[in-house]
Amino acid sequence: MRLFSPTDVRMTVCGVVLAAGAGSRFEASGGDGPKPLATVDGIALVDRALAVVVAAGFDEVVLVDGSTNLSDREAPGVTVLHNAAWSEGIATSLQVAVAHARAVGHEAIVVGLADQPGITTDAWRAVAAALPEPPVAVATYGERRGNPVRLAASVWDLLPTTGDEGARSLMRERADLVREVPCTGEPWDIDTVEDLERWS
Repeated sequence: MRLFSPTDVRMTVCGVVLAAGAGSRFEASGGDGPKPLATVDGIALVDRALAVVVAAGFDEVVLVDGSTNLSDREAPGVTVLHNAAWSEGIATSLQVAVAHARAVGHEAIVVGLADQPGITTDAWRAVAAALPEPPVAVATYGERRGNPVRLAASVWDLLPTTGDEGARSLMRERADLVREVPCTGEPWDIDTVEDLERWS
């Protein structure tokens, strides 16, 4: 995704799909197999998420796996990274993505989850296009904040390194850094089999 600041400095932006968790609530509710591979209309959740993000036109798309090996999803334009510390919380998956973005030279990442089939390509594009300041942009659905979230490189060092919050703690503590971006779509997670059935 070729994005430009008012000074015409080219920015490269990476779309990030987090899919590292064990999905314990899904399993406890009777889920059969890993949650990222559960299907809606015959398509695995992780594949639906990747298709949406790839269609948004990012410079690169990164998928972070952990509990479930998703390395077979690697494809041209899609990089799969493994988070060996996935059990320590979603913040560790975000850190894996940030480390990769730094190494590659991206100036921003736009982050979402694999288990939210109602997030649209338009939402990813809208959040990615919220340039250049403030450095954090978050999708909103009505009065509710959700995914995806855009994080410029200037705030990466402010993100938590462990725990079950990604950018949420940063947005809570530094409201001055955040812009809300109204989006269409459904921001709900699939946490249980019942949630999955509502989408099928």
